Amino acid sequence: MTLLLGPPSSGKSTLMRALTGKLDKNLKVFGNITYCGHKFSEFYPERTSAYVSQYDLHNAEMTVRETLDFSRWCLGIGSRYDMLTEISRRERNAGIKPDPEIDAFMKATAMQGQETNIITDLILKVLGLDICADTIVGDEMIRGISGGQMKRVTTGEMLTGPARALLMDEISTGLDSSSTFHIVKFIRHLVHIMNETVMISLLQPPPETYNLFDDIVLLSEGYIVYHGPRENILEFFEASGFRCPQRKAVADFLQEVTSKKDQQQYWFLDKEPYCYVSVPEFAERFKSFYIGQQMMKEQHIPFEKSKIHPAALTTMKNALSNWESLKAVLCREKLLMKRNSFLYIFKVTQLIILAFLSMTVFLRTKMPHGQFSDGTKFLGALTFNLITVMFNGLSELNLTVKKLPVFYKHRDFLFFPPWTFGVANILIKVPVSLVEATVWVVITYYVMGFAPAAGRY
Repeated sequence: MTLLLGPPSSGKSTLMRALTGKLDKNLKVFGNITYCGHKFSEFYPERTSAYVSQYDLHNAEMTVRETLDFSRWCLGIGSRYDMLTEISRRERNAGIKPDPEIDAFMKATAMQGQETNIITDLILKVLGLDICADTIVGDEMIRGISGGQMKRVTTGEMLTGPARALLMDEISTGLDSSSTFHIVKFIRHLVHIMNETVMISLLQPPPETYNLFDDIVLLSEGYIVYHGPRENILEFFEASGFRCPQRKAVADFLQEVTSKKDQQQYWFLDKEPYCYVSVPEFAERFKSFYIGQQMMKEQHIPFEKSKIHPAALTTMKNALSNWESLKAVLCREKLLMKRNSFLYIFKVTQLIILAFLSMTVFLRTKMPHGQFSDGTKFLGALTFNLITVMFNGLSELNLTVKKLPVFYKHRDFLFFPPWTFGVANILIKVPVSLVEATVWVVITYYVMGFAPAAGRY
């Protein structure tokens, strides 16, 4: 488990987005990023790794449990079912009788397509979200969970999936030190028991949280100042003449020692005059440091692809089939429509009131033949009908625009194919629009004096 440290604007988010293949396609990138010796073109990094953004993007009308359930449904179970089958086969061959509770837990985690799952309950309990599991997420306009709880939902949304590499960007924003400690402690157990890879970016981690990490990556001005075991980082800076005072938290010292305005206070060589050490100089000194030399030797040894397990990298673009993805998105859109039911009831009520008002304005029972002046009145009535029905559906535009950031997030993380979002909205929203138009026409058509023939109607 690696801690990514660095002052603001040092490039932490850019590094994490590069590692998960989410950089802008127009950027010029040099070099290659490989997972177990495989380039991005050989698998899907969006599903092999999970990038937890520092921005909280969720559907405000959904509860915390529903948000995590939808994420788990779309991300799938990965290799859990195959792993359970292999374990069961080896247990039978060895004559081992598994513990009933552990066996039931593993079978429950390998179930796909269920509306709710034990994985969701586990994540809710660990992240402290069980107290608000049935509370809507909310946003600026709808009262919901707190900012700290929303940050945990953002983290839990990616933990429900099968990704084996987690890259978390500023997950402590809005959280107290105790909550941050418990979340990082859970992730530490996940790393050491399940043999996963995690990089977490924290701005000012408290000492107890800092001590949970195995490795440290210190980033400053786009340079890797240090990348190695946590126990050796202070030794590296002492070799350069800088020592962390006992009163100072190590994480704060690491972020200030590369700063030009804060560096001098940590100089401890009284026999030598202080001289500012720039970030590029620190990066060069790390290459000659024994930890840096050891890392360079390891990087020059090519990775043997034959050693990789087939389940380590995800080669399927989506976890669900096209029909299952459409079904999942349809269920979500149906739920969102149900939560916004007041809006649709209000729209129909508004149409009925406007229909009665328009009938008093265009009250006509018949159109005399040969009077072209009456045609202007009916043309005005038709225009008014069209404008009223069109503007009555304008509220749908606001709802759709509001959901777009969440859609872009799910599309980039390969939750579902993008076309399913469009098809699901067509299947659900078009019938609603037809009902609204039918209500208007049934009330106003004959009262306004349009042609009574069924064909014209």
